[in-house]
Amino acid sequence: MELSLIRQLWGIDKPWDDVFSRIAKAGYQGVEIALPFLSPTSEYKSLLEKHNLQIVPMIFTAGTSVREHVSSFREQLTSAIQFDPILVTCHDGKDAFTADDSRMYYREVLAIEKDLGFPVAHETHRGRILYNPWTTAHMLDSFADLQLCCDFSHWVCVCERLIADQEDIIQACADRAIHVHGRVGYAEGPQVPDPRSEMYRGELEAHELWWDMIWGSQSNRGLKVSTFTPEFGPPPYMQTNPNTGEPASDLWEISNWIADRQRERFSRRSH
Repeated sequence: MELSLIRQLWGIDKPWDDVFSRIAKAGYQGVEIALPFLSPTSEYKSLLEKHNLQIVPMIFTAGTSVREHVSSFREQLTSAIQFDPILVTCHDGKDAFTADDSRMYYREVLAIEKDLGFPVAHETHRGRILYNPWTTAHMLDSFADLQLCCDFSHWVCVCERLIADQEDIIQACADRAIHVHGRVGYAEGPQVPDPRSEMYRGELEAHELWWDMIWGSQSNRGLKVSTFTPEFGPPPYMQTNPNTGEPASDLWEISNWIADRQRERFSRRSH
């Protein structure tokens, strides 16, 4: 199994030609970007081909009802497929959905996935259906075809702890993971100020243990490629100096540091 590193474009400004060149030179195999920013289609596809980069579009369902969220999913997934992506990640529904609402939603969207014949990684994300371990476990039990984008930094924030006591659920998620958002969270937020700091060594190592569980499961399932996005975000997601507004760390530096570290760790486990 190979590791494919995907660079998020969150917090990065155009021109895309220069950005894609920089990303490719840093050793990434692709980019991940929110669907609304992917316009025009022809420009992105030509630049991706020029720099030999793959793409992972992100879609975000919207609406005031389950039906509207399902309709939004179909519309956005249909658009995302036009970019010939390796996969699509999705923020699904709302955290306020009842269990019945959530099951209705996934019953419909998984049928759409099957109809369109395209893999979607449903993200464990705050504010969405899969915002906590226990709801996610129930959905995994209900739907054998539900595949995940695992971003455990959200759960650390929601649960206000490193959720070491939820290893069975972490493993269940690892067994459905087809994509990883490799951000490091802590009890007070979804993103530590700087993952290189010794102050957050425990948080970093906890997340890396969970990523190892995912890689182990993916290897056992026979996946040829594991995709990993070091999805750190810019201010205000990133902490800033309250007086100057200066970011706590450099977004490029910490994203590349996580990517390089996981590349090296993955290489060790592969030998």
